[in-house]
Amino acid sequence: MSDPAHRIQDWIATHDTPTTSVAHLLCDRHRPDTVATTEIGPTLEATTLTFGQLADRSRALAAGLAHLGVSRGDRVATLIPKGINLTVTALAVWRLGAVLVPLLPSFAPSAIAERLTHSQARLVLSDDEYRAKLDPLPGSTAPRWGVATTGAHPLREGDHTLDSLAERARTPVEDVAVGGDGALALLFVSGPVGPPRGVRVPVRALSAMHAHHHFGLGVDDEDVYWNTAAPGTAYGLYHGVISPLLAGHNSLALRAGFFDPELTLDVLGVFGVTNLAADPTTYRTLRAATKTLPPEVVVQRLSSAGEPLAPDVVEWVTDAFGVPVRDHYGQTELGWCVGVPNGDTGAPVEEIVPGAIGPALPGWDVCVLEAISDEPAPAGAYGRVAVDLANSPLAWFEGYLENEGASQVRFTPDRSYYLTGDTGIVDRRGLLFFSTRDDGAIQSHGYRIGPTEVEAVLNEHAAVEECGVYSIPDELAGQVIGARVVLSSGFEAGEELAEELKEWVRGRYATHAAPRTVDFVAELPRTASGKMRRARLR
Repeated sequence: MSDPAHRIQDWIATHDTPTTSVAHLLCDRHRPDTVATTEIGPTLEATTLTFGQLADRSRALAAGLAHLGVSRGDRVATLIPKGINLTVTALAVWRLGAVLVPLLPSFAPSAIAERLTHSQARLVLSDDEYRAKLDPLPGSTAPRWGVATTGAHPLREGDHTLDSLAERARTPVEDVAVGGDGALALLFVSGPVGPPRGVRVPVRALSAMHAHHHFGLGVDDEDVYWNTAAPGTAYGLYHGVISPLLAGHNSLALRAGFFDPELTLDVLGVFGVTNLAADPTTYRTLRAATKTLPPEVVVQRLSSAGEPLAPDVVEWVTDAFGVPVRDHYGQTELGWCVGVPNGDTGAPVEEIVPGAIGPALPGWDVCVLEAISDEPAPAGAYGRVAVDLANSPLAWFEGYLENEGASQVRFTPDRSYYLTGDTGIVDRRGLLFFSTRDDGAIQSHGYRIGPTEVEAVLNEHAAVEECGVYSIPDELAGQVIGARVVLSSGFEAGEELAEELKEWVRGRYATHAAPRTVDFVAELPRTASGKMRRARLR
């Protein structure tokens, strides 16, 4: 076996055992004086957390959570931005053998409640800023979740603070080893139809995260590493929180609200970032905001994930930073499995081919299947992008939480292949050329949005008789959302109502899912059988 294959087998042997302890792997085995996380504020003030401090603080909080009854297998949700509080909280949850359910603060209260209900979360750990999003919704029959916040004021009746929990607990708790098949996290992804789908991430998925950190991102001991993605996304959780801890590497965490290109450049320069991982929107926005980078920016490795990078963006990044950006392909259900590696795989350095994402990364075998049969398509032929499970030791996904129907369509009938839901081409060199998603999902600002989820929210408005949601290409966001609306009787089309509907989605689903445009139409395009013709909406 080649060196990457040996290393992957070693990682699997470490992470997939009955006695696997997440707290040991992510914290306790590392030198206590090594920095685990550096949190950066909006004025560039920095606070560091060492692995020793992380161990002490997470043990104290774990004891406090245990006092509230949290135990192995319980699901604990977080509504906390990336930074020291999240790192401590996540590790405390994992010390108890509980399951982390990270949520995006950009979600509206109803979307948060939907995910909490689906996950059956026992407790929500929230940043003070987002506590109001957890208040009961008018007319809601959802249970009231236990809440602990990062601040002390104002406390609702029954709430706790993270500090009070840690201080109150006097009896230490034993770390719980859940083994490789035990649950590490539960994330939600949008699908083409229906509610969000729960992805159960097992502990053995740590091997895939470690492999991408090492081979794909190429992070080494000397790097100053920064992943800009939010921890409520797979990229932000897997490679902004987990994989740096697993490797014993310090990672930067910027707490500054919405993306600010000038602040991003300041962080890159002031902190000497050498390894940057970000979504394409970050690179596109930097291009729009600046012509040349400050001389203090010394990034040596660049990675991108979330959607394919356009060739013109690749060209700008290479010219501006002086190093190429590596495009990486993956999903919440996989981690990242395709792309030109930033790390040393022992193979010759891969050339970046315009339009191609790259080859399968070590530990993965990615191919294209025929459009109808489940047979591999010839090289260069268009088909369905799939993962050959027998030859992909890092694959870990087994199905969606309590959703057998959605799970079945992710695999061929004999479960030989995982079906990504994407289409593309693999050429004779083994390079993947991405074509499109075949499930209608919209990629905007790095978020994957199900059109039917937005339609469901719009349909709750009294003015909406029916509606259809579609994607619009956008230079910065990749795609934005457009909506065509058939009005209910008694309502009049106009700009004021269009703005009201946009705000309706922001307040009831998510800010990143609000339509950019709302057009009022007499009817929606449909097939003879009455099914909406989504392609015609454009």
